[in-house]
Amino acid sequence: MIKVTLKDGSIKEVENGSTILEVAKSIHRGLAKEAVAGIVDGEVKGLDFKIDKDCQLGILKFEDEEGSNTFRHTSSHILAQAVKRLFPEAKLGIGPAIDNGFYYDFDLEHKFSDDDIKKIEKEMRKIVESNVPLERFELPRYEAIKLMEEKDEPYKVELINDLPEDAVISFYKQGDFTDLCAGPHLSSTVGVKAIKIMSVAGAYWRGSEKNKMLQRIYATSFPKQKMLDEYIERLEEAKKRDHRKIGKEMDLFAIFEEGPGFPFFMPNGMIIRNELESFWRQEHTKRGYQEIKTPLILSEELWHTSGHWDHYKDNMYFTKIDDNDFAIKPMNCPGAMLAYKRKMYSYRDFPMRIGELGQVHRHELSGALHGLMRVRTFTQDDAHIFMLPDQIKEEIVGVIDFIDYVYNLFGFKYHIELSTKPEDSMGSDEEWEIATNALKDAMDQKNIPYIINEGDGAFYGPKLDFHLEDCIGRTWQCGTIQLDFQMPQRFDLTYIGSDGEKHRPVMIHRVIFGSIERFIGILTEHFAGKFPLWLAPVQVKLLTVTEKFADYAENLGKQLTESGLRVEVDVRNEKIGYKIREARNERVSYICVIGEKEVESGELTVRSNKEGELGSMKLDSFISKLQEEIRTKSV
Repeated sequence: MIKVTLKDGSIKEVENGSTILEVAKSIHRGLAKEAVAGIVDGEVKGLDFKIDKDCQLGILKFEDEEGSNTFRHTSSHILAQAVKRLFPEAKLGIGPAIDNGFYYDFDLEHKFSDDDIKKIEKEMRKIVESNVPLERFELPRYEAIKLMEEKDEPYKVELINDLPEDAVISFYKQGDFTDLCAGPHLSSTVGVKAIKIMSVAGAYWRGSEKNKMLQRIYATSFPKQKMLDEYIERLEEAKKRDHRKIGKEMDLFAIFEEGPGFPFFMPNGMIIRNELESFWRQEHTKRGYQEIKTPLILSEELWHTSGHWDHYKDNMYFTKIDDNDFAIKPMNCPGAMLAYKRKMYSYRDFPMRIGELGQVHRHELSGALHGLMRVRTFTQDDAHIFMLPDQIKEEIVGVIDFIDYVYNLFGFKYHIELSTKPEDSMGSDEEWEIATNALKDAMDQKNIPYIINEGDGAFYGPKLDFHLEDCIGRTWQCGTIQLDFQMPQRFDLTYIGSDGEKHRPVMIHRVIFGSIERFIGILTEHFAGKFPLWLAPVQVKLLTVTEKFADYAENLGKQLTESGLRVEVDVRNEKIGYKIREARNERVSYICVIGEKEVESGELTVRSNKEGELGSMKLDSFISKLQEEIRTKSV
């Protein structure tokens, strides 16, 4: 007998050689029914994996990230098998699981049509219904290459040749289909109850423009049809909320061919941006931050000192000034280091909280650009906190509370990931351990659950990443807190301690919005363009039934404007129904119709874009209601 320690800490004795599925059945038949894989001592394994020693075991369901990856990796093999059946001449590329689905790349002269997609989906369902088992086997390198050459799969041969000499070369057999794969997979195809091909796109082999363009089929899959239906419904809702579509309808921003990835903010977009930045400044002032502004272009040498050159140069833009090499900043932190170094500080000056709304530039591939979500220039709401070692926990807790306040204000839920030391990092293991433990201690003090994201820290320190969830369940990584012992060393930052000697400060890098541009994109989709009143570009629109009420409407508009509201008055000689539809499409917060009844009563007929028809209101009451909504920043 061997001992298996389960997720809840309980220990279960099982027969040596028991499979993960057998262990799951012994725990609960319902668990075994939902199980898609297992995690043994930190490694994901298929349900047929035999346990031959004491270990820690977690049973993975589809809801678990590793479980859905296993499920969808198997789905990608089903897709490849279906394509090979219908198009035997197709050459196989790769087919990984990705967020919300999977894809597979094919080299095929024939271009996949809509009819082909329907046939492929139908063939995939046949494979699922056939309950085809997936069987793993391993081959020596020369036999593996021979097998793939016999099957005329040149891309697979290339992948095998790139593997280390001592690599275990494994394959998965699935009926008449065999694929090079490390796994793990489901035991059988039958569990993939719901499949849908989403799109077809071009993709260079191994992501290099020097290689051949392949056809990439994107798809998704679920263990239940209901889950697929709900996913498609969410996608449809996301299309309606696309910030690029809404941004155009509301005239918030534009991106022109003359500046791909460089957004232009229009007057309506600037209102939202300015309100966010004003809010940012007010809240930072309350919390003891001072604001600086650092240049866009700085000497290339600075980026060698900071370490960004070694880790980030491929994403940077460069220029020459007076025959010297300069870089356009991709980060704000080196500028903050220079600002600190301008004078000597005492230990009494700490903590020192320095904020900057700093514009940065980063080179993104053209195919990755996406509205405001992925651009080549954006403004980070940066802050750098310089502190004494014994102030670390208190400052981290303060930033966590700050981020929590901002996200709650917009109605966002969020979760936190702690990212630890990456392979390509600066500093000693001891420094990284101190920094990582400081972040853990702060989280424990706040009693906030968090996920460990091994090896994904910044090159100079571990970090807490805040992933906020929007109203349709999508997550966005925005806020981050990075604890850094390295930059102060590399820039030789010092202060005079209580002992009269020089010491090294510790620093935090942090953002809350992350990127002003991206945050506006997220807000646009989260609220479907119906922004909280304090952010709305047009808070009130007065619509006249006929032109004879124009003077009355203009006078009302003046009073509303003088009360601090953003108002537009539409006195055009158009049908009132048309003007209402247009104002709704512009997501105006409050629409007021001005006709005979309103002029006689001295009241407004009010419609809210969130609450619907509100009926008649006195002007003073209407103004008071809106001013209170703005003051409280109600969502």
